[in-house]
Amino acid sequence: MMDFISMLKNRRSVYSLDKTLPVAENAVADFVRVAVQYVPDAFNMKSQRVVLVMGARHEEFWNAVYDEMVKFTGGRFSRDKIDSFAAAYGTVLYFYDTAAVEETRRAYPGYAENFHDWVMQSNAMLQFAIWVGFADMNIGANLQHYNPVIDNMVREMFELPDAWTLVAQMPFGGIAVAPKPKPDTDMAGRVKVVG
Repeated sequence: MMDFISMLKNRRSVYSLDKTLPVAENAVADFVRVAVQYVPDAFNMKSQRVVLVMGARHEEFWNAVYDEMVKFTGGRFSRDKIDSFAAAYGTVLYFYDTAAVEETRRAYPGYAENFHDWVMQSNAMLQFAIWVGFADMNIGANLQHYNPVIDNMVREMFELPDAWTLVAQMPFGGIAVAPKPKPDTDMAGRVKVVG
């Protein structure tokens, strides 16, 4: 249990990333595949999708995000933040498949109104599992949400089905500058134990 608690404490938002990777690239891909396979999904609908972007495509992706954001803001968008993400080794793009969700909704109509919440919960668990795993591999990461502004660009760039809905983007890489220690917070009022 202490190992898991240490892993939870080690997971941080790391914004100063570089292109060094403390593990082999295929180890990252293998880990992401395992996370997608084993993170729970309501009714086992297998709704979660991931695109793992590395190399030149990673930088191309963030340059395209910048272009989309400049169009969206009418030119009032800073390049610095996007450059910090492009400086990372890669990006995990998180999606859910609306076709898988709709198929499960049809099979279980009595629960239909709950499936959107459940699919988002599964996506959040997947993000967290990968983030904690990355931290355990000494890979820094942070979580971004440029969707829905970039949705169409992402589908076109990576030739994805229209049914894939983008949820989040996670740049990852070597930790160029470690974040400051997270202060302990007072848990009174945040957890209630009854028994």
